[in-house]
Amino acid sequence: MARFRTLDDLDVDNKTVLLRADLNVPVRDGVVTDSTRIERLAPTIEALIARGAKVVVMSHFGRPNDGPDPALSLRPLVAPLEKAIGGREVAFATDCVGREAKRMVAALRPGQVALLENLRFHKGEEANSAEFARALAELGDLYVDDAFSAAHRAHASIAALAHLLPAAAGKLMEAELSALTAALESPVPPVMALVGGAKVSTKLDLLRFIIGKVDLLVIGGAMANTLLFAEGTEVGRSLCERDMADNARGLLALARERNCRVILPEDAVVAAALAPGEPTQIVPIGAVPSDMMILDVGPKTVDRIGAALDEACTLVWNGPLGAFETPPFEEATVAVAKRVAALTRAGRLLSVAGGGDTVAALAAAKVTGELSYVSTAGGAFLEWLEGRELPGVAALAVAPGDAG
Repeated sequence: MARFRTLDDLDVDNKTVLLRADLNVPVRDGVVTDSTRIERLAPTIEALIARGAKVVVMSHFGRPNDGPDPALSLRPLVAPLEKAIGGREVAFATDCVGREAKRMVAALRPGQVALLENLRFHKGEEANSAEFARALAELGDLYVDDAFSAAHRAHASIAALAHLLPAAAGKLMEAELSALTAALESPVPPVMALVGGAKVSTKLDLLRFIIGKVDLLVIGGAMANTLLFAEGTEVGRSLCERDMADNARGLLALARERNCRVILPEDAVVAAALAPGEPTQIVPIGAVPSDMMILDVGPKTVDRIGAALDEACTLVWNGPLGAFETPPFEEATVAVAKRVAALTRAGRLLSVAGGGDTVAALAAAKVTGELSYVSTAGGAFLEWLEGRELPGVAALAVAPGDAG
């Protein structure tokens, strides 16, 4: 990963800093129901305030169809943002460009904060419009991107704007990029990946890329059923992409070619239906009843994964091992999560996890804060795992020879 500027590389005293955040948080009846992303932004705002900056926060929210939509206004985020930064007042601009935005920003004094209205109320945002980016640039002196979760989108406030002002990564972006670099670009071997999820077809690029980066690959979730089927194992009524068998065999052949050891389930928790309280059985993977579904990996597989974790120094995790949302099919994922947390606490494992289901599973296991880094980035995290260049990261890169 190319070098990128951080807050330490910017002189922000008495400067207006345009801070790109991802405040696309869940809101119900005008109330934020999960403020994690707001809270994770706070350290960057506080660092800028402490150094005398005027901070102008901007973000997208939802998917407006055509222009302003009161239901997708950022106004309900003012109070939780104020709370996250210690009760400091946050001014709100009813537009993100133009006269109202300029008036609000001009009134700011060093140490003050403003929040602009939803960037996506203007079509130029998602179109990566140079004109819209210039209108945003008129509001500030410097640009800081703290929205890794939006870094895979080539939008005006992420890609075009970063080339119009001196730009740097915020503290959250810096932490994310540092964790990802440590996990796959300059990891301490042996490196292990744990990949779960429903379908091989949605993670083909991820699996192909990661096979070339890791020493050991554990595959769980329903996608493991497809690989088992491709090797001739019957999986009963389990979710299985039978038409992906050739692709699955290709992945296993690639792993052998790259000396990447693959661990597939050797036993399974099966049931007749995916429902709470459904009677279950634990069976060897080659003895799945024809009328049953694999809904979690079994205890022998959990032990085998645990032994592999004991050998590993670096772990990248994306996706649960079973249908964790429905008890009791969360047990394997929770057991492995606790093992990962214990090894991380002991200093024996650098652990990086991400993806919506993974974050939810770690929260269910109550170990979110015990891994080295947990990314809430979703799509950006997955595209990074697939080896893709992220526009928001590329825009912050310092050219070779540029002292920054």
